[in-house]
Amino acid sequence: NAQNIDREVVNFNFGWKFMKGDFPDARTPEFDDSGWRTFDIPHDWSIEGPFSPKWASCTGYLPGGIGWYRKTFDVPRSWKKGKVFVMFEGIYNNSEIWINGNYLGKRPNGYISFQNDITPFLKYGKTNIMSVKIDHSKYADSRWYTGSGIYRNVKLIFTPEIHIELWGINYTTRVIDNNRAEMDIKVKVVNEKNNKANVELVSVLYDGNEIIDQVSSLLTLQPAGETLVEQKLVVPEPILWSVDNPHLYTLVTTVKGRRFSD
Repeated sequence: NAQNIDREVVNFNFGWKFMKGDFPDARTPEFDDSGWRTFDIPHDWSIEGPFSPKWASCTGYLPGGIGWYRKTFDVPRSWKKGKVFVMFEGIYNNSEIWINGNYLGKRPNGYISFQNDITPFLKYGKTNIMSVKIDHSKYADSRWYTGSGIYRNVKLIFTPEIHIELWGINYTTRVIDNNRAEMDIKVKVVNEKNNKANVELVSVLYDGNEIIDQVSSLLTLQPAGETLVEQKLVVPEPILWSVDNPHLYTLVTTVKGRRFSD
């Protein structure tokens, strides 16, 4: 209540070390990667070749294999007051993640974005090491070229302990015509604290810089739990989207700490 703690999203694409091959010890912080190449993400090692008829036609006759990435980074001490996640928008495929030698898990799918909570394993104000193993040994696993590696953006995300869940905002327009539109909004709010919290959830619909409608909900969040909140917005005389006129509105949802009056 005394100060603002805002979500921060950090571009995590730059300065990754890479080497093709299997290096099991690369998951440990002590591993020497000084001889590895440095790349920025997105990166695809298959495109480097070599082209060969022994590879599958669906891969463009390019190889798969196993590759490792490593990245050193610092996080500010102020982030101790919240949660820290790493989000990978796409890794092809069978990826495994370590932070400071701690195993975070495996993601077999190569197309779906995912994030890991790295909060318990971080060294605040010190250097951290992230390791990623990718196993695309079964290279002929698609009907089109997939590439191999961290081929989409990577983000480091800091949130307060009370935050909206990843992909936790859903809305549907159940009533819509030229005269009126009604939006049903569902928001999943997470309280990572060990005590109850009083917050205000505000959703604002914009048309450019103009506020079309807004709604506010006062909530008491239970400790270490999730709360699904339902809200509604009304748009008078909406501008309907079409191919000829692809007009878009913007929905902004914010969680604010507050103290309730009796």
